[in-house]
Amino acid sequence: MNTYLTLFLAFLKIGALSFGGGLGMISLLRDEVISHGWMSDGELLNIVAVAESTPGPIAVNIATFVGSSEGGLLGAFLATLGVVLPSLIIILVIAALIKNLMKYEPVKAFLAGIRPSIVALILGMSVIMLLSALFGIGTTDDTVSFDPRVIAVIAAVALADKILKTKTKKPTSPIILILISAAIGMACYSF
Repeated sequence: MNTYLTLFLAFLKIGALSFGGGLGMISLLRDEVISHGWMSDGELLNIVAVAESTPGPIAVNIATFVGSSEGGLLGAFLATLGVVLPSLIIILVIAALIKNLMKYEPVKAFLAGIRPSIVALILGMSVIMLLSALFGIGTTDDTVSFDPRVIAVIAAVALADKILKTKTKKPTSPIILILISAAIGMACYSF
């Protein structure tokens, strides 16, 4: 199949079958990018970290990155279009046809029922990402390889957060924590 069509269809599938925003999409993103050989678990973990710390929705950032690396500018456009098209169509239909959608009990029941599964998807992917970062485990076939620098970065960021909260008497801005973790990560991994 044509690379461009494959990119478009893969990300269209992610956009159409995902519910719960970017974090809810990560498990589907992982399945698609790994099954097509576009990224490894480690690369996906890195791009998720970068996509979370850059402006814009995580799924769009990842789709654009994968599309660009696999098919250049046209690939980036098609992958991004694929991931946003289902949501765009649904929102346009809802906005055009249905007023006050949340007043309908079946809609409330649907959303109440789907919410726990989205939480489970996010938690499950968080555990996978944590195991991958701490022990290098992405699949059941992987061997454990512990990297103490990961613990050092986590501990240093937690300590910096604690110090900043104590000094300012308010929660630390996530942007500050991202910048601190980037600086500590660069220091730890450059040696």
